Amino acid sequence: MDDVRDAIALIPGAGGQAWLWHLVVADLRARGFDAFAMDLPAADPSCGLPAYADTVVAAIGDRTDVTLVAQSMGGFTAPLVWQRVPTRAVVLVNAMIPVPGETAGEWWDAVGSHEALLKAAREGGYSTEFDDDVYFNHDVPADLVAFMNEHPSPQTDTIFGDACTFDVWPSALTVIAGRDDRLFPLELQRRVARERVGREPVVVPGGHLAALSYPRELADAIAATL
Repeated sequence: MDDVRDAIALIPGAGGQAWLWHLVVADLRARGFDAFAMDLPAADPSCGLPAYADTVVAAIGDRTDVTLVAQSMGGFTAPLVWQRVPTRAVVLVNAMIPVPGETAGEWWDAVGSHEALLKAAREGGYSTEFDDDVYFNHDVPADLVAFMNEHPSPQTDTIFGDACTFDVWPSALTVIAGRDDRLFPLELQRRVARERVGREPVVVPGGHLAALSYPRELADAIAATL
């Protein structure tokens, strides 16, 4: 192994906190990868999808052969980035997968996410009433949940109205789905990945925040794409 291997840029989802990737970043760096995440301007109502993409591009700087890894709503940022930087591959993790021109606000109804959420909740025996502890934190260690509660990450609505303007996804594209994701249930992620990008997801343990609950397993899956 070289002292430093391929660059991996990890894009956060709603709330834009790089911290959500910190365990995966540490794991990948220990393997020799140039892994890094960036904070997005999610709390600024003047910043939308183009500003998010600009932030990622700036964080990448002059790196080449970059693998973009996008979590959740980061799936709407990745398409605006990958054609602007020397990208090796794109990896989507529990991600919203847009079609060209779609907005994040349109995505939910377009893929039937609410219906899928309710179906999975009824089958899984947990509440259909939305609650962070039920849908995000159910498998995250208590100390990490406490940290998140002490450091909230507001998300303005601006991004939900911005069209994701791109033409195609790259051929080097991998979809990773959490086996126990309650926000985007596995059945939903499989259907959307097949219909929209023609991919069968790689399934890893963990819920929507698998980067916090199963960081080693998620890092394994990311590293396997390189």
